[in-house]
Amino acid sequence: MTFRVFRKIQRQVSRSSQRGSSKQNIAQCSTLPPDSEENSDIIESKPSSDKTRTNLNKPEKSLSKNEIYRLRKKHVAESCILFYDPSPLQIVRAKGQYMYDENDVQYLDCINNVSHVGHCHPEVVLAGQRQMAILNTNNRYLSELNATYAQRLTATFPASLDTVFFTNSGSEATELALELCRVYNSATDFICVDSGYHGHTRSAITVSNYKYSHAKGIGQQDHIQQMDLPDIYRGEYRDPDTAGVKFGSQSRVLIDNIHKRGAKVAGFIGESMLSCGGQVILPAGYLATIYDAVHEAGGLCIADEVQVGFGRCGTGMWVFETQGVVPDIVTIGKPMGNGHPVSAVVTTRAIADMYYNNRPAYFNTYGGNPVSMAVGLAVLDVIKKENLVEHARVTGALMLEELLLLKEKHQCIGDVRGMGLFLGIEFVKDRLTRDPDENTAVAIKKQMYKNQIIVSTEGRYNNIIKIKPPMTFDRQNVEHFIKYFDRCIAKVVGSPLTFY
Repeated sequence: MTFRVFRKIQRQVSRSSQRGSSKQNIAQCSTLPPDSEENSDIIESKPSSDKTRTNLNKPEKSLSKNEIYRLRKKHVAESCILFYDPSPLQIVRAKGQYMYDENDVQYLDCINNVSHVGHCHPEVVLAGQRQMAILNTNNRYLSELNATYAQRLTATFPASLDTVFFTNSGSEATELALELCRVYNSATDFICVDSGYHGHTRSAITVSNYKYSHAKGIGQQDHIQQMDLPDIYRGEYRDPDTAGVKFGSQSRVLIDNIHKRGAKVAGFIGESMLSCGGQVILPAGYLATIYDAVHEAGGLCIADEVQVGFGRCGTGMWVFETQGVVPDIVTIGKPMGNGHPVSAVVTTRAIADMYYNNRPAYFNTYGGNPVSMAVGLAVLDVIKKENLVEHARVTGALMLEELLLLKEKHQCIGDVRGMGLFLGIEFVKDRLTRDPDENTAVAIKKQMYKNQIIVSTEGRYNNIIKIKPPMTFDRQNVEHFIKYFDRCIAKVVGSPLTFY
């Protein structure tokens, strides 16, 4: 990019930021797609009225969608899957909670927990652009941004979690967190959770049942013990008042298994809410029961907040706090940079010092670089300025209330669960037997796509529609979602319609 083009970008971003507050900028592109006729299940696709688009990064000659698809199939590994393949969605820009395809058709994004404060938030974009024009280098040079962000970040955690390692992805954060446990305890064995997901590197996969239990996965390794999924809808224990302790008590059996094989407990790793497992909210007392057992055995406890942290639960910045526990190590990522690749491991000074005394210096070329730190600081600023934690609580409560009403109407919905802007709708063939219904869930997902609403399916049986949108998702979006979700269910299963 030439300096002239760069200066043009700077001027455009500056003009955009001067038009109003970040909320006003987001509001400019918040017009929902026009409603369909009452008897139609698919709305008319029309170009967006949003005029904030820039073509500065557009190639002189654009490829057609078919040409792009052909090139990708030829040069990109097949393991890198596409949504809606073989007719994938081509997204060319995004703003707030909306994404736009090559024809400028607007889609409501209900699954992108990475663009946490909204796609392309102007303050976050500007922070990254400004710092990139000044300096970007590794973190072995003294940087005010690095030190300031570490201070700001640790201030959101309990006092004992006061030390940070900066990384670039959730997988990297998991790798380092596991190594901290191994070094601290001179141990190798870990306890993980059924359907948990912690990354795609080798060590991360060994503690990710979601990956290793796959038909093409590596299988459960000898040094791994696996806890049952603490699902009070489908699991062994279903009383919300007692299930947490009962599910958590399994940890003591698994610790005994580790000791019987002549090994020691390195640690426990678990998501504070399970995403790939099907939007599972942990029952009360679950983590406290596990943490007590693991600490008694000399192990450390890792809370994985990569997908759910930074206020998504609506009660505070970190979901583990809802369980009344303080982990030894916390991994964070995805929303941390609002789409910019940055992550971290937050731990105690004692654990960090043990690593320092027993391993070579930790060096990560891009971890904690000035641009990542500038972006991270901007994300923290926006979360506070726009009161997004409280917004997640209020908006999520409304969404949950409306989904529960749909459950009363549609027998195919077996369960609705959630906390803040993290929700799941489980589809079943029969409410009594609770037989999972993947076909219905997938068909509804496809119908929602036809109505320019993006959702996804998850869970062991792929029968759960997950909702974890950008935190700018608002009341109008809830009403729009519920309206079309009701229609799409009716289209798939033949239930009577309710119009809103």
